Amino acid sequence: MKKTIITISRQFGSGGRTVGRMVAEKLGIPFYDKELVEQVALESGFAPKFVEEHGEHSPGKSLLSYAFAPQGVPGVMKGLSTADFLWNIQCGVILQLADQGPCVIVGRNADYILKDRKDVLHVFIHADMPYRADRIVRLYGDSEKSPESRLKEKDKRRAVNYQHYTGRDWGASENYDICINTATIGVEQAAELILNLLKDE
Repeated sequence: MKKTIITISRQFGSGGRTVGRMVAEKLGIPFYDKELVEQVALESGFAPKFVEEHGEHSPGKSLLSYAFAPQGVPGVMKGLSTADFLWNIQCGVILQLADQGPCVIVGRNADYILKDRKDVLHVFIHADMPYRADRIVRLYGDSEKSPESRLKEKDKRRAVNYQHYTGRDWGASENYDICINTATIGVEQAAELILNLLKDE
């Protein structure tokens, strides 16, 4: 079956969001990143900033952090914890977007949520630490934490969130159709590679 939906999972600072946007623009199809956050916020009642931070990041750096996260109250959010309620809304929104037709979806564990569909190409974008550190400083500026510390923390919390909700290892090659190192081939070439793969379908 032809691949018409692309999920982009990515290490922080690797350029995955930019790659995804380039692919969507070239194909003339919807691109869901901030737009996905806004839709989840609308359906969940949470602020977009809260959804952006907690929709793909764990409360802490270990699986135990979920045990100490705010738990649900009977009659509120169906008794689910905040994290689980957000996860359920996010799953529903991603499934709806995929049903609407061709699109590019960035992050939010979309690769797992859409794992049973045959029309999806799952991509993981990564790069080495120096490349990503340089990139986030250029894009987001300096902060109190070193670029390396920021990268490690973001990646760790994404990995823990992914493991908690999917039971799989984030970034493991077997979870994706292709893994691309943007430090080696560049963001533009990464987008071209994905487009070429879709042409060969």
